[in-house]
Amino acid sequence: MALIRLYMTMSLDGFVTGPHDNADAPLGINGFRLFNWLDRRNDPGPSGQVYGEALATRAVISGRRTYELADRWQGDHHDGVPIFVLTHDVPDDPPPGSVHYVTDVRACAAQARTAVGDGDVMVHGAGAAQALLRAGELDELELHVVPVLLGQGRRLFDNLPAKHIDLDLIRRLTTPDTEEPTKQVTHLRYRVHTPTTT
Repeated sequence: MALIRLYMTMSLDGFVTGPHDNADAPLGINGFRLFNWLDRRNDPGPSGQVYGEALATRAVISGRRTYELADRWQGDHHDGVPIFVLTHDVPDDPPPGSVHYVTDVRACAAQARTAVGDGDVMVHGAGAAQALLRAGELDELELHVVPVLLGQGRRLFDNLPAKHIDLDLIRRLTTPDTEEPTKQVTHLRYRVHTPTTT
């Protein structure tokens, strides 16, 4: 069964970018601090494992803002997998590479699940994550929590409705204590609890 899993790096106080993120500074002021752990992405250990799992996903769902700030990944996020961009307004220019624009969140999730068969779908972006959560289409969260307080920026879960969502912690991977402090991270995987209806 296909799993739709959010992969997001965040500060301990919940920010996924620093303040003033824009096309010239896609991660905002001091936002690159969140991604120092990627220096170890090709090494054995927790960060290498998580990075390898991310690149093994067979499709990507992205919010439009994330997609644009990433310069549209030049149409290829990794290995030519299909990229489904959630957007309110479909651009006039044709999508690059393996990109598909989708305006409905449930249709987006359905298309991504169909594309991967029994594989995994990677989700990028706070907007996409929130839309999928609201629609009940996000299965898991893989959060890379960096021990830093950014204080300002864009928060991952700022615009969710006042609705209780339970999460089950299914995995915790932590970089060794001997790791350089600026490269330390805790990778937390949660299953989104879907209440059973009777």
